[in-house]
Amino acid sequence: MLATAFSAVVVATVIAGCTSSDGTGSPSTTEGGSITVFAAASLESAFTEIGEQFETDNPGSSVEFSFAGSSALVTQLTQGADADVFASADARNMDKAVAAGLVEGGPVDFATNTLTIVVAPGNPKGIKSFADLATPGLNVVVCAPVVPCGGATEKVEKATGVTLDPVSEETSVTDVLGKVTSGQADAGLVYVTDAAGAGDKVTSVAVPEAAQAVNTYPIAVLKESGDTQLAQRFVDLVTGAAGQKALAKAGFAKP
Repeated sequence: MLATAFSAVVVATVIAGCTSSDGTGSPSTTEGGSITVFAAASLESAFTEIGEQFETDNPGSSVEFSFAGSSALVTQLTQGADADVFASADARNMDKAVAAGLVEGGPVDFATNTLTIVVAPGNPKGIKSFADLATPGLNVVVCAPVVPCGGATEKVEKATGVTLDPVSEETSVTDVLGKVTSGQADAGLVYVTDAAGAGDKVTSVAVPEAAQAVNTYPIAVLKESGDTQLAQRFVDLVTGAAGQKALAKAGFAKP
């Protein structure tokens, strides 16, 4: 019995020695582990590539993504959704996460994005400017105002003095793109990165006034992360050289 008790103490001591605290009361992971990243829909292409690099750099670790409109992601987080990292398409929604006490430390800006018009290949409607989107009978789709791309759209409307009358307001920029590529809409306002990712499925029409509505993307580790060290490694990868290269390839500009 004494030998058994001694063995139990030794095992417990070894386990304790192999586990370190990350300052949140949860064990930190030196190798292995899994994190969940909540990210704006427009980041899907770039973050998927960054995620593959992350798993290569951290053997035995994995990253799962939840892509959606930033406002929807913040709502999920404030309602108790589990995640380790949040990447927003604008400061407004990240500020909501900070105000709700969800963010560990402070957010870091890592990219910027601007709007462009997308239409069917060849631009059959002959759209040449933002003002053309107000043409009667033209089916235009935009993001809802609560979504970052929708907020940017409102800024462009103010800058141009042109008020749009969209047939629908979508909850994510990818939904806007989908309406155009599927032929359900004549035109839509999306980010330049989404237009680039769509390739020859769309034709882009530049919006010079969009320079007055640039969206800056912040990223942050979340307080309720099960592994803040691994989550911070992902943030460091995004803001580092490899992450910035992947973002630039997708069409994002530096913050």
